[in-house]
Amino acid sequence: MKIATFNINGVKARLPRLLEWLDEFSPDVACLQEIKSVDDNFPRMEFEERGWHVETFGQKAFNGVAFISKHPIEDIHRALPALDGGNEEEDVQARYIEATIKGVRIASIYLPNGNPQPGPKFDYKISWMDRLIKRAEYLLSLEMPVVLAGDYNVIPHDEDCHNPAAWVDDALTQPESRQRLRSIINLGYLDALRQIKPTGAAYSYWDFQRGAWQKDHGIRIDHLLLSPQAADILKDCQVDRVPRGKEKSSDHTPVWVELDV
Repeated sequence: MKIATFNINGVKARLPRLLEWLDEFSPDVACLQEIKSVDDNFPRMEFEERGWHVETFGQKAFNGVAFISKHPIEDIHRALPALDGGNEEEDVQARYIEATIKGVRIASIYLPNGNPQPGPKFDYKISWMDRLIKRAEYLLSLEMPVVLAGDYNVIPHDEDCHNPAAWVDDALTQPESRQRLRSIINLGYLDALRQIKPTGAAYSYWDFQRGAWQKDHGIRIDHLLLSPQAADILKDCQVDRVPRGKEKSSDHTPVWVELDV
């Protein structure tokens, strides 16, 4: 079973490239982020006529997450629960969708960027991560394979970016951001890519500006975190660089994991 995470940066703008990649790579599940479409306007027909199952949690012009799956998508949960039994205001940003597909509990996550920091956007990022930690802890209690897939907008370590000095003031590298990502891993989740490729560059995002792709000046912010039950059946995890090199591509490229399911 191949599960991929792909920040598509606008599903309508990237639709030909996305359909091409789905045909060529043929994942069992594609977890999309930043679809930038309300649910009613998502180009569902283009996927369903090819046999894909589709579930979305969209928002006009911003954010939005989705599943594109070969298999039925069951027990769907949209949005992260609030902390403390619901004392927080309802989150109006569409950043989280979770479901069971072929016996695996999967989340598609688009974590807030948090810039500029410090400020309210960074505060929102940190509070959102606290809610994600709580949800990740709950999912472990299910004692089933869990894959937390998505654009985390966190560069875990300095080796995960081409030029650490350029990112020192960015929300993606702040100690508060990195610590919370480590908190999820410390619960018992495995960073799948670093299990397969422990060191070295493994970028998943290259800015459209300054020739970042051509120079391979990238960062690693798209992650697949596995529960112990999923880690036990991990076969492979890789970055698929092919889509990023094509015309009218997203600035992200897919990262995929293969489980023995």
